[in-house]
Parts: sequence; C-alpha cells; structure tokens
Amino acid sequence: MVKPDVFVPEKIRNIAIIAHIDHGKTTMLDSLLKQSNIFRDNEKVPERAMDSYDQEKERGITIFAKHTSIFFDDFKINIIDTPGHADFSGEVERVLGLVNSVLLLVDAQEGPMPQTRFVLSQALKIGLRPIVVLNKIDRPHADPDRALNLTFDLFVELGANDEQLDFPICYASGLGGFAAMDLKDPRVDMRPLFELIIKAVPHPPGNIELPFLMQAATLSYDDFVGRQACGRILEGKIKKGDSITRVDKNGHPTQHKVQKIEGYLGLKKVEMDEAGVGDIVSISGIPEIMIGDTLCDPAHIVHLPPISIAEPTLSVEMMVNNGPFVGKDGKHVTMNKIRDRLIQERRANISLKIEENFRDDAARVCGRGELHLAVLIEAMRREGYEFTISKPQVIMKQVDGVQQEPFEITHIEVPQEYSGTVIEELSRRKGEMRALNTNEHNITTIEFYIPTRGLMGYRNNFLTVTRGLGILTSVFDSYGPHKGEIPGRPNGVLISNGPGKVTGYACFSIQDRGSLFVGPGDEVYEGMIVGENSRDNDLVVNVIKGKQLTNVRASGSDENIILTPPREFTLEQAIDFIQDDELVEVTPNFIRLRKRLLNENDRKRKGG
Repeated sequence: MVKPDVFVPEKIRNIAIIAHIDHGKTTMLDSLLKQSNIFRDNEKVPERAMDSYDQEKERGITIFAKHTSIFFDDFKINIIDTPGHADFSGEVERVLGLVNSVLLLVDAQEGPMPQTRFVLSQALKIGLRPIVVLNKIDRPHADPDRALNLTFDLFVELGANDEQLDFPICYASGLGGFAAMDLKDPRVDMRPLFELIIKAVPHPPGNIELPFLMQAATLSYDDFVGRQACGRILEGKIKKGDSITRVDKNGHPTQHKVQKIEGYLGLKKVEMDEAGVGDIVSISGIPEIMIGDTLCDPAHIVHLPPISIAEPTLSVEMMVNNGPFVGKDGKHVTMNKIRDRLIQERRANISLKIEENFRDDAARVCGRGELHLAVLIEAMRREGYEFTISKPQVIMKQVDGVQQEPFEITHIEVPQEYSGTVIEELSRRKGEMRALNTNEHNITTIEFYIPTRGLMGYRNNFLTVTRGLGILTSVFDSYGPHKGEIPGRPNGVLISNGPGKVTGYACFSIQDRGSLFVGPGDEVYEGMIVGENSRDNDLVVNVIKGKQLTNVRASGSDENIILTPPREFTLEQAIDFIQDDELVEVTPNFIRLRKRLLNENDRKRKGG
C-alpha cells in the first residue's frame, strides 16, 4: 500500500528516544525499524543503523540527533534518536520542541544514571509526559523493579507534576527485539511498544486549514540544493514550488521558493510533493537559513521566539601551528582557513560559540565539554586542517560581584578496592562526596559534586588507578562559588633537546626516567614533549642520541635492548594531559605535544 504524503495530525505521533549513554537507544531504534517492515527482505541493515557519522561508529556513541519515520497500521510515527552524552545536550534541547512525548530508556540493571537526569529534566520542563521503557530486561542481573523505583524517585526529585508521575511503563529488550506491558507477558515482538506509543503519545497540535508555519530546529546540507531546514510543521501545509517567508532572529523577513520537501522513511530521506501540520520535514530553497529562524506564509508573517540553549562551560584556543613541522602533513594551515571552517560550523551547531576576533593568530571555541570540543577538532583534522590547541579553560561568571565556576555531578562505579584512591583524589580536587554505596558484587557507586576544573586532566589518571575497570560519567549541574586553586598534573614532562629521528639506544637509556610518548624512528623537534617524567619537574632529554660505534667488537659487550612500547594519546587524552604552558599540535595524521612558545600576546597577558 502506498502511504500518502500528508497525514491528518490525528494519525501522526512524534517522539524522541532519550537515555543515558550506552543504555540502548540506538539498538532499540534498530528493532523498531526492522519490525516496521520498511526494509526489503534481502536488504542488509547495519547495526546501530542511525549512527551514520564516522566518529559515531568509532566511538560507539550518538553525537547528532537524527530523524526517522516508520509506519504502524495506518499511523505515521516520527522518531528522533538523541545523544545520551551531556556534552551534546544542545542537540537534545533543540529537538525536544519537535516532539509530543519521549521514550525514556532506563537500563533494567543500572537504573537511571546522571545523563538520564539531564535529558529527563529537559523533557519535564517543557511539559512532556514520558513513556518509561525498562530496557535490557533479559540481562542476567536485571532488576526492573529496583530500576522502576529509582526512576520514580528521579521524577519526584525533578519536580514532575501528577500527570507526568503517572507515566506508562513498558518492559523491553532492544537487542532481543521484544517488548511487553508486564513481565509475565510473552516476549514476542515490539508490537506492545508500538501500541503504547499510539495510545499514550498525544497527536501534534495544529490546524491544516491555517496558513503555513514552521521553525528550523536542525540544519542539514545537500550537495545539490544546499542548506536544508528541518522542523515540525506547526500550522497549515506546504507544497513544492510554494513561496514562503523566512524571518531571521532579528525579525527581518526575506522571500524564498520551496525547491524540495523531504521526509524520512527508515534510514532514507524521501522526496514529498506536499507536507502537512504535525509532520517533521526538511525544506530546501532558503540558502541563509539558521537554526531558530521562522518559516511562514508570505501573507501571514509571524516571528517565533528563538530556540534557547544553555551556555557553554568550557573554552579552548585554536591557533596557527607555528612549530617546525608546520605544513608537512596538513593542507589548511592558515588562520583564515581555520576561521572560515569555524564560522561554517557555527552556522549549523548553535551549542558551539566561536569568538573569531579573539586574537590575530587564534580563535576561541566554547563548548559543553572536552568531548564536545574534541569531536569538532577531530572532524577538522580529518578534513586536512592543521593547528594547535591550548589547555581547555572553564568559563567563569560574575554573579552579584562573586566569581562563579561550573560544577558537575559525577557518577563513578569502581571495584571496591579502588574506591579509596578515587575518593582521596577527587576530594583533593575540591569534590564533595554526595553518595556512596557498595552492592553484593563489590562494585562501589560514588557520586561527587565537583568543579569542572577538578575533573579536567583526571580521566587518564582514573583509568590508570582503576586498571581500566572504572566507569566515570559527569553532567553539568550549576554554577557555584569559585573553589580556589586545584592541583594539576603531579608529574613533569620529558622535552626533546633537538631535532631528528628517535633512536632505540636513546629510548633505552631514558625510559627509566618516565614513560615515553615516542618510539624509534619517530621525528621530533626541539621543545617537543616526548614523555612524562616520573618526578614533578620538567626534564630536557636527548632522544636522538645514537650509540658511539668503535671498530672493536667483543662478545657480550652489546646489551640486549628491551623497550617499553610508547604511550599513544587519543585526541581527548592529549587535551586532558596538557597543562597551561603546553599545547597539542593536531595534524591529519599526528597528535604531538609541545611546550608553548611565548609570543608577544602571551608576554602581554603574563605582564612581561
């Protein structure tokens, strides 16, 4: 049966799937897609099908909110997959305005987690009534009753009203591909969840007879038609070729013609001749469209309030690479190129704030967290950009004459034997412990209220002290009074004293002094950080020194060289590691660390 383009609002359901990172949103969506019969029998459907961006596949997380549509009986269900990580909360804040309810996924073993709190509070604030889905109930240690009680407590804590507290519940397994309204029900397929969505989600408001009205919530780009505005049609309907008015954030109207209307079906965009109220669509033909702009009927001009997004909490300086290896690897190395790329990013990503006139040779980029900034930096290096970045700084505020800084709620799970070390270190970093609990499997759960500065540079250390067995997640909570100085990295670094190729002989004689970041054959230059010192001072070392050869050979005089493999940094680990007087040099193929050269701007700031 061919589905019509325009559905009456009563036959449309708009929902977003929200959850803590790794609680199974994207896998749940896979099952819904497969069971809605939108794929051919012989069609290959990838795992985590909605995570289409390269970095999403590699990191195993959702970074961008994505849309899809599926059909159930004679209803059209528009679903938005949202990121679970708080660093991408700007994506969540934007898209919640498009939907009329949310599926809150909670892991039946872990219960609600810090990021669950964040996304749920956003949904409750705008008056949505969530459907709670207890996921992974087929896991061996699943305890859905405990998870449900904790979820109810969280709703109460976040100030949910009586209607929101009376939330519908469904038990499911995204991986197993089944849902049930009761734990005793047969576990067959996703039909119970589909039926619950139809019954519990209100249809979108609006009247198809009124003049067209829509607000751009997200942007996408098409090589043929340029920028596309995506949003929910609030009133009326729109046809291909119609004239529409775009009203920007300053209230200035411009006239445009609709070139293309696209909806979603499974993993594909499908072209539509016409779309009506309540549907979520992409419209092409408005080249300068920005997020938050209003699209309306030329005869009935309306200016909707802009989409408000919480302020960034962290900033990083992006500078021209002035090191000896500049231009060896990257294509785009000038400040003009870097600045143009950042301006392009700002148009599509309103949760990033970019101060391009900060300095001649640098731009300041402000975001929600280290991961938020790292995703942009990683995308730029893959596009051939080369630059250096400074240690991230938290963004301070003055409130009633008092300096305030961002604080985070940090949730930690570690084997019990490592809990003491973690508590001691976070307390040293000005954290306040809020909760401590050890379960029957000797896993200790700790909750800390800690300045964002206190977490910066700690994650690498955390993985080391917990032997990689610990889980640390954090979410921005609020601004609070400045906590004073927080101790940084306890160890100094090893710095190369000259340019050349690293030798195995030199590495062998230096490796007792700390851990090396380079190996034999690597190119280094003077001032480059080649390792971490085992003591608290910086040490200049010669990693290019070769063995003095003589013409006398004696049996047993050459000792056998055994080298410890060098420590390799990911981008986030490198950003986490550096101190204020150090930089990360980012090129398409290399991540290097080096000491900061004092240029004129730095001297002025330091008062020299």
